[in-house]
Amino acid sequence: MKFSPERSHAVLTAAFCLAIALLFSGSGAPPGEALAANATIPAEDAAAKGLRAVDGGAGFYGGFENPLPATPDYFPLGVWLESVLEPGDIEMDKSVGLNTYVNLTANSNTALLQPGGVHAVTSEPSPWSSGLVLADEPDMWAGPGSSKWTGKWPGQGEVCNPAGVPCGYSVQRKLSAAIADGTMTYANYGKGVSFWETDEEASVFVNEFQDVVSVDNYWFTDPNICGQGEGGGRLGGGRNLTDLECRLGANYGWTVDRVRSLVRPAGSKPVWAFVELGHPAGEAKAPTITGPQIRAAVWSSLIHGARGIVYFNHSFGGPCQSFHILREACGDEIRPWVTSVNQQITALAPVLNAPFLDGALTRTAGVDTAVKVLDGDLYIFAGSAQAQAQHAELTLGCLRGADFTAAVLDEDRTVHVSNGTIRDTFKDGNAVHLYRINGAAASCLP
Repeated sequence: MKFSPERSHAVLTAAFCLAIALLFSGSGAPPGEALAANATIPAEDAAAKGLRAVDGGAGFYGGFENPLPATPDYFPLGVWLESVLEPGDIEMDKSVGLNTYVNLTANSNTALLQPGGVHAVTSEPSPWSSGLVLADEPDMWAGPGSSKWTGKWPGQGEVCNPAGVPCGYSVQRKLSAAIADGTMTYANYGKGVSFWETDEEASVFVNEFQDVVSVDNYWFTDPNICGQGEGGGRLGGGRNLTDLECRLGANYGWTVDRVRSLVRPAGSKPVWAFVELGHPAGEAKAPTITGPQIRAAVWSSLIHGARGIVYFNHSFGGPCQSFHILREACGDEIRPWVTSVNQQITALAPVLNAPFLDGALTRTAGVDTAVKVLDGDLYIFAGSAQAQAQHAELTLGCLRGADFTAAVLDEDRTVHVSNGTIRDTFKDGNAVHLYRINGAAASCLP
């Protein structure tokens, strides 16, 4: 099958996306469907109590031909549309903790992947690929519908026949039908699935074409995402979001939740998360993401159940434009942050692949949390869900009446767990704390 490089995010300029938004705005979900990430929320988690496996199950990837690793020590840390032309390219990417390529450029030499010790999900079939990528963001450029696809990509002319009648389902249906049984498929979607389409329309994209799915919302850098026609429509009750509400790491977790809420049966397939690096918007006035923001976005995604991270490695605007941010000088400021968070994730991969313990923890409003169980220990991942500094309380009811000490991972400190409660400070919207309570799982398991 033939895939076109026009699928990359480069062709989806702000003007084009705005036009598609206006075209499909009549099919959006009612405004105010979700609370803003920094709104007041009940302290008690609503989740049913008990162990919950990661989406798709821990061994999901092992069910395909030439699979991604299904071992507990593998967690996908990918980069979008990067090139591999020589072994040194792989070594540079591994040095920042990447282990997976997603949608390699057409001129890449995939024969370098296996000796390089990395994995890839590619657009073109390859003996060294662990899956194939379908069209990128057809929910935006082709829309939710089954009219005929002309075979053209954005910028090549009319993509649907009749013109203006959505054909995004046809795009993915045609591409996926050409892929051999047993091959893992992956697709990424955009603002159609997250903002503009009804649940019924968006769920077709999420469920019917690929085995692994993601949505890219660039909350820290997109110049339009805070508006009432996009993020404001979902998180702001139909109004524009303020910067404090919009430019928030917790909103990346909201995106993961949005996609996971559409998966049927619930929890049956992995949802990966997209996080931008640099300045992906063409407008100079748009923000450039910072290292602390990258870490906050990544951990919010993981707290909300993402089973992989994909970095968007291109800057189309701003002071330093690049298609290889992590390899070039454009990435000097953020590279240490990306390296650090990737090392942290790799070290915690067995925990991230272990079950969640739902309903065990109550928390102060303004903090997002997840509880994990591995080898008798409890792990609490906590990230700020509001821009302002706060003093938070995280309480495990199952530990009431006992005192423990929790290690705060990679912070060289511990906190006292008094009567089941951790008290800690989150200094801003990018604050993340990861706690391990040794030997406490037995008291909390159902």
